[in-house]
Amino acid sequence: MPWRGPRAGNGGVNFVIPRPLSGGVPWIRPDVIVQFRRDFRAGTHRVLAPLSALFLLLYAIALAWDGQRLGAGLSAGLAALAAFRAWRMRRAVHVGQQGLWIAAVNVGGCLLGCSFSGATALPWLFPTLMVNYFLCEPRRAVVMNVPLVLAPILLPGLLTSIGQGVSVIAVSLLTLVLGLAFSLRIQDDRVQLEEMASLDALTGLPNRRMLERTLTRQIEERREHERLNGLIILDLDHFKDINDLYGHAAGDAALADLATILRFEVRGDDEVFRFGGEEFVVLLRVESLAELELATERLRRAIRGALRGPGGKITVSLGAARHAGETHWQDWFSRADAALYLAKNNGRDSYRIADHL
Repeated sequence: MPWRGPRAGNGGVNFVIPRPLSGGVPWIRPDVIVQFRRDFRAGTHRVLAPLSALFLLLYAIALAWDGQRLGAGLSAGLAALAAFRAWRMRRAVHVGQQGLWIAAVNVGGCLLGCSFSGATALPWLFPTLMVNYFLCEPRRAVVMNVPLVLAPILLPGLLTSIGQGVSVIAVSLLTLVLGLAFSLRIQDDRVQLEEMASLDALTGLPNRRMLERTLTRQIEERREHERLNGLIILDLDHFKDINDLYGHAAGDAALADLATILRFEVRGDDEVFRFGGEEFVVLLRVESLAELELATERLRRAIRGALRGPGGKITVSLGAARHAGETHWQDWFSRADAALYLAKNNGRDSYRIADHL
C-alpha cells in the first residue's frame, strides 16, 4: 500500500508518495526492463553478459568435439569470466567498469574464433564491433575494437584473397566509424534528455524525480556520517493569494527568486530541490539536531529578509528532520512534512523540527 500523509500545503490535503514493493523491484515490471530504463548500458550488460558466456561455452564444446583442447580451454575460461561478471552485475544499477570486462571477453572470443576456426569466424567481427559500443563509453569502445579491425591483417591465413581482405577491412572500418558516431549521438541525446527530465523548468533546480533518486541513494548507502543526513521542507506562505491577487506571473517570479536565495544560502555540499508547487527541499549534512535547527532558522530569516512580491514581504514555513535510520526515504520525508504541517498551523513564518515533536 502507498504511504499517505498530510500535505504541508494550504488546506492540509492528503497526498500519496508510492513506496517501493518488497524485494526492491519497482512496481510489477521485470527488473531487467527497469534496468534498461534506468541505465541502457547496464541493462545491455545484464542481457549480453550471460549470452556471451553461453556462446563461448557452446564454442568450447564444439572445439573439444573437434579435438582442439587448447582452444576449448581458452573458450571455457572466457565463458567462466563472462559468467562471473554477469553474476557480479545481477543487481548493479550502473555498469561502471564491468562493461570493459565483457567487451574484452567479446574481443577475446572473436580473436579466438578467428585463430581456431579461420575465415568462418569472420562474420562475428561485425556484431561484436557494434555491441561493444553498447557496453562501454564510445572512446573506450574504439580502443577495444581496434584489435578486431587489425585481426584480418595480423592473423596469418585468415584471408584467402585480396578482394576478401579489402572487403573485410573496409566493412570493419566503416562499422567502427559509424558505431562511434552513432554511440556519441545517443550519448549526447541521453544527456540532454536526462537534463530535461531532471531539472525544473522554472527555477532550474533539480526536480522531484532527482530528489527521490537522491534520497533513495542516501538510504541505500546507509552512511549517514558521510552523507547528507538533514532534510528541510519549506513552503511559501499564502502562495495561493499571490497567484489570485497578482497573477501567476507574480507567483512564478516569487518561486524563481526563492530558488535564487536558496542557492546562495546553502553550503557547497548541500543540495536544493523543487519538490513541486510552492514546496522546496534542502538536503544538508549536519552533526546534531542543534545544527539542523540553526540551519533551518537561518534559512527562514534569510528568506524573510530577502524575498519580496507585489504585495510586499513573502515568508516561508519550514519542517526539518534528521535521518533516523529509516529504510524508506518516504518515512524520513513524512516526518519533516508533518513538522512543516505543524509550522503552517502555528501561524506560518515559523519552523518545526520533527525530532523535537
